[in-house]
Amino acid sequence: MAEGIKKKLLYVNRKAPYGTIYALEGLEVVLVGAAFEQDVSVAFLDDGVFQLLDGQDTADIGVKNFSRAYKALGDFEVRKVYVERESLAERGLDSADLMQITYEDENDDGAEKPLVRLIDRRELAHIMSEQDVILSF
Repeated sequence: MAEGIKKKLLYVNRKAPYGTIYALEGLEVVLVGAAFEQDVSVAFLDDGVFQLLDGQDTADIGVKNFSRAYKALGDFEVRKVYVERESLAERGLDSADLMQITYEDENDDGAEKPLVRLIDRRELAHIMSEQDVILSF
């Protein structure tokens, strides 16, 4: 990729956070893409919405809880994080069930602002149509 050319990358998270490697691998790839200063967007839909649930406790299943790492998205300058509203509703969830992920807005004296935006399926389809690359996990 030529220097200075940013690709619009959308990472789509569709799987529950534990039981497979998809969620953790997806998060790692998002952070790598952001570290290489690409135009990164992240979408959570289907069972992927469970990745952002607040208060995850993995002690009983014996795996490492990596959910707090999502709070680093803002530090990696990821500013476009979408959660599909219908996927939340289909699972009996709403925005109050999600962890609070923020970023420091440099254009507003470092004010903490929410990073996650709820969107509907129609808007997500539009966002997908504008991407150069879509990677699904």
